[in-house]
Amino acid sequence: MHVIVGLGNPGKTYANTRHNVGFDTIDLLAERNNIRVNKIKFKAVYGEGNISGEKVILVKPQTYMNNSGETVRDIANFFKLQPKDIIVIVDDIDIDFADIRIRKKGSAGSHNGLKSIIALLGSQDFPRIKIGIGERYQGQKLSDFVLSRFSKDERKIIEETLTYSAQAVETILKDGIEASMNQFNKIRPAQD
Repeated sequence: MHVIVGLGNPGKTYANTRHNVGFDTIDLLAERNNIRVNKIKFKAVYGEGNISGEKVILVKPQTYMNNSGETVRDIANFFKLQPKDIIVIVDDIDIDFADIRIRKKGSAGSHNGLKSIIALLGSQDFPRIKIGIGERYQGQKLSDFVLSRFSKDERKIIEETLTYSAQAVETILKDGIEASMNQFNKIRPAQD
């Protein structure tokens, strides 16, 4: 079994913000694989189903970004999962806009959601899919940037990236993380 956790903030205020590309990918995975994400437990909204022949739980923590680790820890403990069985989908300001980077493990960098997960899981050894959300303006506060929405043109491009992100998860489950890294770490959506 695998748990797929998309990071984001709950509520309409944060819908479609840069910080919520993890939630957006979970929604897309749910739609593509006919999984209803409507159960409430573990301080999260989640759904159970199958992707690529694997039993999965799709998770959107409702703790707000900085406390995402509470949900991940509770699910890992309840289902007795190893960190390698948890795939986290997260926004990233340190890679190019709309790029995807799949990693087997690693540090949190500047991301508070990942910091929370690493601290409460007690491990960095979980796969993650990072989605580049662009660069902030000179002098713009990081929090203001990540909570902003994409422009109309950016949204078109990021939608394509979200599809690649969902496909990357499906590929990890079907063919393994190496195959997914080889295929999706090189993809770049067409940008005008």
